[in-house]
Amino acid sequence: MDMYMAVVPPKTECVVFSIDGSFTASMSVTGRDPKVRAGAVDIVRHWQELGYLIIYITGRPDMQQQKVVSWLSQHNFPHGLVSFADGLSTDPLGHKATYLKNLIQEHGVIIHASYGSSKDISVYTSIGLKPKQIFVVGKVSKKHHSLSTVLQDGYAAHLTLLLSHGGSRPAQGNARMVIPRGYFGLPGQNASLRRRSLTTSSDEVPDTTVLLVSQFVPGGTPGHEPAVHP
Repeated sequence: MDMYMAVVPPKTECVVFSIDGSFTASMSVTGRDPKVRAGAVDIVRHWQELGYLIIYITGRPDMQQQKVVSWLSQHNFPHGLVSFADGLSTDPLGHKATYLKNLIQEHGVIIHASYGSSKDISVYTSIGLKPKQIFVVGKVSKKHHSLSTVLQDGYAAHLTLLLSHGGSRPAQGNARMVIPRGYFGLPGQNASLRRRSLTTSSDEVPDTTVLLVSQFVPGGTPGHEPAVHP
């Protein structure tokens, strides 16, 4: 496990994905041969290409990070920050909410959109996101329909809508300076693991946040350090 620092400019716009809730069509990413939900990678790629910082969150303990990031690598998910719980958590949803609130309140990050399952709705509403910013896949109870945007026709139909006129807009920040464009598992590129306990403010670079990020490269192959920009 290597470490590097990335500088996050204020008001960096992000899109958040709950790993288990957003991506798996069969079982959790730590199970045997979990299937990827159709169109999931294309949705993440769409937001990355628009310039948003991709944040992957999970309530799973950090001891599972190698298995989870290997799965992201296997399926060529775009680079992003990945947050795990610090050890075993009795409140995984609470961990997700605390992590995101910290990014917003302490580091000026702007969450533009979020994805997950019905379990993640309470997490996203607790940080002030509106129903049109919360996209949910899978089964959703009727009482939750008013709190989120349910993707009943799957990611393919959702991507068509995002690509239509007015469906989505480019990010208004410098997310591409934080994580290099690319995909987990490609030669010379890193999978970035973001850990909540390793966030600090920068005294040397005004109006920025320095994130100390641990990185995992499948197969133990060293990757190239991404550039750090003010």
